[in-house]
Amino acid sequence: MRAPIAMLAAMLVLWGCDNDQPEPTAVETEVPDELSKRGAAQGTEDADAVGTPMAERVATIGLLNKRNNVSRDFEMSPGDATRVGDVVIRMEACEKTAPWEMPQEEGAFVQVFVRERRGNESEPSWNKVFSGWLFRNSPSLNVVEHPIYDVWVKECAMSFPGEEEES
Repeated sequence: MRAPIAMLAAMLVLWGCDNDQPEPTAVETEVPDELSKRGAAQGTEDADAVGTPMAERVATIGLLNKRNNVSRDFEMSPGDATRVGDVVIRMEACEKTAPWEMPQEEGAFVQVFVRERRGNESEPSWNKVFSGWLFRNSPSLNVVEHPIYDVWVKECAMSFPGEEEES
């Protein structure tokens, strides 16, 4: 007799669940002045002689907030910084292998800063949690290790001589 009553109670609880919850939205704010410096890795004249100059390259960077499962993509040029809530992503460089080279690889030099309290701090401060190259085709080579945020490279848009669009 208890089993059917318990089963009926469980079904009523599940029936009362509301699946129409609003989508969480990320709060985008201004990048702090101390983190917004344009990067020093703007490329050299030698590097600009082959392919797209560093200043004209564009990387697509993905950001996942694991707490609320909100994922966003950002198109960034070298030296750009983007802030979403308590995380700042700064992209310093973007590279990919030439079409005739194997294996094909794309990557970006990224820095990730998170505003959080450490130890006995009374106010949260900006802490660099990652600084290095992230690779699209080999994400396990270098990963952003943070309990809340995940950052990865989706694309590096650049071209090489001979790949120019024909008019």
